[in-house]
Amino acid sequence: MQLKGILFDLDGTLVDTAPDLCGTIQDMQSDRGVDITAYRAMEHLASGGARALLKVGFGIEQHYPDFLAMRAEFLERYEARIARESAVYSGIMPLLNEIKARGAQWGIVTNKPYYLAEKLVHELGLNVGCSVLIGGDTAEKPKPSPMPCFMAAGQMRLPTEHCVMIGDDERDVVSGRDAGMQTVAVEYGYIASPIDQWGADAVVKTTHDLAKWLENRM
Repeated sequence: MQLKGILFDLDGTLVDTAPDLCGTIQDMQSDRGVDITAYRAMEHLASGGARALLKVGFGIEQHYPDFLAMRAEFLERYEARIARESAVYSGIMPLLNEIKARGAQWGIVTNKPYYLAEKLVHELGLNVGCSVLIGGDTAEKPKPSPMPCFMAAGQMRLPTEHCVMIGDDERDVVSGRDAGMQTVAVEYGYIASPIDQWGADAVVKTTHDLAKWLENRM
């Protein structure tokens, strides 16, 4: 089946956002005078967003009384430094250009709140050529629900069987698969569970490998 719609997760797939996500936690820790969590101890949790990072940085979870306030502070601080150190992965921009050159569309399906995703995408120039941007609050439910992938395919006016969902988390694979799409898991992202157990149609190690996989399918 020829692919006409290439959908990407954002954090850990298109963009290395861990430096700013983890840096936000470290800023909060510094201001409170508590021990700073090492970057390497948090990097793999970047795709988990505020909930995962607040847990490792402060030991708080959703049922804690101060969780909502801490999450709001995290999001405000993160927005202020959203692209300070974050960068598009090497090889991604040429790949996106090649997708368009072959007459296919590409878009982003992320669990990041839409307002943050939109800001990051614009800051890094990913808005140019992007056919659709679905945030974590755009559809009725976020990934792993298939709703965001169905919505993205609908906005691109493509049947889901002509689309692929690419990401660095099991929820990306589940969302795409349940929407009837092909799925690709990327090892270069923030892997927090065994990638070979996700059931993706393909697993790639690098952005170069991803480009090679797509090359014969568009």
